Order: sequence, then C-alpha cells, then structure tokens
Amino acid sequence: MYHRLLSAPGSPDFCQIYYDEAHDWLRATWTGLVGPEHAQQGATLGLDMLKQLNCPYLLNDNSRLQGLWFDSLEWLATTWGPPAAEAGLRYVAHIAQPDAFVNTWSAADSRRLLSQFEIQIFDHEYEAVEWLSSCQRQVR
Repeated sequence: MYHRLLSAPGSPDFCQIYYDEAHDWLRATWTGLVGPEHAQQGATLGLDMLKQLNCPYLLNDNSRLQGLWFDSLEWLATTWGPPAAEAGLRYVAHIAQPDAFVNTWSAADSRRLLSQFEIQIFDHEYEAVEWLSSCQRQVR
C-alpha cells in the first residue's frame, strides 16, 4: 500500500505515505512547500490507511519540508486524532522540520492530542526509528 500526493500534474510529490512492512508501521514523508489544504489531504489519506491497516505505529517525517508548516495542531487534535486513535494508532514518531520551533503548540491542543496516543518529536530519523522499534518491543 503506497500513495504519492502531487500538488499539480508534473509537480514533485508533497507527500508519500506507505505501509513499511519491514518495520510494521505507516510512514508519511512530507516534501517541499505544503499548505493547509495539502497537509489535510495527506493527513486524511494517512488516516484512511490507518483505518484499513489497524496499525498502531506512525513515522511522520517533516525533515524535507521547506517554508512554514501550517498551524495544524487544533485540526489534528479535534478532527484527525480521535478517528486515528479509534483506528488503533498508539505511537507517533515525528521527525521535525529542521529549524522548526515545534514548541509553539497550544497547551490545550497539545494535551488533547497527546491524550489520544503517545507522540515523540525527533531531529533525526534514526532516533525516531529506534523509539518506534522500542515501542514495538514493549508491546510484543
């Protein structure tokens, strides 16, 4: 199961989402400039895949993003998070965009999102992979 999302025909991907069978998790990789509409489109596709797979693990990679990321925490906490948790999502490893200030999340939205599943934020892919792998070892 693999999906590529393009902002326009002939343009580069802005999001690739696939089930990584070797690791048994869903992986979303975001690239370039991604506005709110495309971010929600990609997140919704990821949610549909989580529902189909009943996968408790998500590796969300923003390390290749450029420019400002949209203010999504409220939407994630209220619209995306509840059905993702209902679909079985339990652990999210988030690789932050370089030089991003991820501590701008509002306290209320952060608590709402974090109460649905565990999220850890990383600067490097190897850290995110190790953490998700450790979560799997604890569960098994």
